[in-house]
Amino acid sequence: MSPPSQYLIVSAMLFSVGFAGAALRRNAILVLIGIELMLNAANLNFIAFWRCGAHPEALTGVMFTIFSLAIAAAEAAVGLALIIAVYRHRRTIQLDELESLKG
Repeated sequence: MSPPSQYLIVSAMLFSVGFAGAALRRNAILVLIGIELMLNAANLNFIAFWRCGAHPEALTGVMFTIFSLAIAAAEAAVGLALIIAVYRHRRTIQLDELESLKG
């Protein structure tokens, strides 16, 4: 088994790419993809600490990851629904073109 530092380095790189994608992009869908990458980096941390912990037979890291994936799926569904609603109203998904969200 590899040490947890390798998992944490990969997770930090994945989180950094997700954060850069969410912070620097102007397209709403690409921002959601960046947020999903950050959530997957957190899931990788859950699994790494579970596998390298004192009691890996307890399945606590797997349960945290399953709950986190369920929350990420709900977040993606709500986010895409909001993007579709904004697109139908404004005909754009570029975040810098949306000055206000008033109807």
